Amino acid sequence: MQVLKGVDIAIPSGALIAFKGRSGSGKTTLINLLSALDRPDSGQVLFEGHDLTGMSDKERDSVRRTRMGLIFQSFALIPLMSAYENVEFVLRVSGYPAQERQSAAEGALEQVGLKSRMSHRPFELSGGEQQRTAIARAIAHKPRLLLADEPTAELDSRTGLQIMKIFRDLVETAGMTIIMTTHDPAIMEIVDRVYELEDGVIVVSS
Repeated sequence: MQVLKGVDIAIPSGALIAFKGRSGSGKTTLINLLSALDRPDSGQVLFEGHDLTGMSDKERDSVRRTRMGLIFQSFALIPLMSAYENVEFVLRVSGYPAQERQSAAEGALEQVGLKSRMSHRPFELSGGEQQRTAIARAIAHKPRLLLADEPTAELDSRTGLQIMKIFRDLVETAGMTIIMTTHDPAIMEIVDRVYELEDGVIVVSS
């Protein structure tokens, strides 16, 4: 089954981009290709001038670990670890320098407004705080590209807008490029560009 068909786009650096479309339109598949989690059957995925599709699995893992950050709809936090430990643990397993892990983890949590909550475990945090922890985990190593699959889907509208403010701040202050998928029409007013997918084809760009 062909999920994506003839997708040909260039994402500008330092922009907040949204892909929208019905379930099954190909949004998550596109995010997985852009993050080097999946390989396309044909075509290329270029990132910072390098063809991700031509890299070995080890090379792709290295790019994803050092140059990209991933945020999932389900948060995917480790239940028995505090917010700080969740962020520091990912830095540790990715080979981030030991002498820099504490400041990087604490800095990322402070950046998303969780400085006073970093010792709390996921069940002690609200849904919005859990998602902010997931964002801190994804940005602690200062990636150039942040990819988020439906990051506000499990949140109420007010909390979702708080998450979008964090994204906007990351773009404007850190020069980060953020690509996300969404169903939320309110978010369309906040992002720099929207691409609409329908049956694996980009039908609208605004």
